[in-house]
Amino acid sequence: MIDTDLLLDIYRRMEEALGHQNWWPAETPFEVCVGAILTQNTNWSNVERAIKNLKQAGLLSPEGIAAAEDERLFELIKPAGFYKQKAKRLKAFSKWLLEQGGLDALKDTPTETLREMLLSIKGVGHETADSILLYALDRPVFVVDAYTYRIFLRHNLIYEEITYNELQELFMRNLPEDVELFKEYHALLVEVGKRFCKKKKPLCGGCPLEGINSLL
Repeated sequence: MIDTDLLLDIYRRMEEALGHQNWWPAETPFEVCVGAILTQNTNWSNVERAIKNLKQAGLLSPEGIAAAEDERLFELIKPAGFYKQKAKRLKAFSKWLLEQGGLDALKDTPTETLREMLLSIKGVGHETADSILLYALDRPVFVVDAYTYRIFLRHNLIYEEITYNELQELFMRNLPEDVELFKEYHALLVEVGKRFCKKKKPLCGGCPLEGINSLL
């Protein structure tokens, strides 16, 4: 059974082996939001190229993206893949954000209300919304992604049919409500997933979580 002690032990093992990750890499909270939308179905290096293009074009702002011509936006974010779909999502999010008065205007909005608002934006799913809440708005919401699911499933810590919300609740119920802990925990899981718990063939030797399920 997963409990606080096990989850904190998993965290300590990853941190000792991999060090502090300092995630999410961005210069502004809005850049975090853009990255959260662009990173869907692609790797981070591609997202960085797209964000660099937006910066160089002077369009990395809600106003810039909302007003950009579609073809221009397609061209700039093309490195991130699915560029037509993601351009629509970026525009929808940017227009919504402008209607709210910007990120600063949301600081007093309750987290659950804000999450529902984000999920109502076309193309914004649970992972994207929670990434924005945690990394851009410093709300104590644990982000679950494919790495989280894969790592915990392979170690027999969860069942295959677990939902996003159920897996998220597992972390939020058993961990201290700490924004920085949530950020670093998620980032470390991503790094373990990239280095060791690969999709096709896991590299278990040397993984900081090797044998963790023996503690159950």
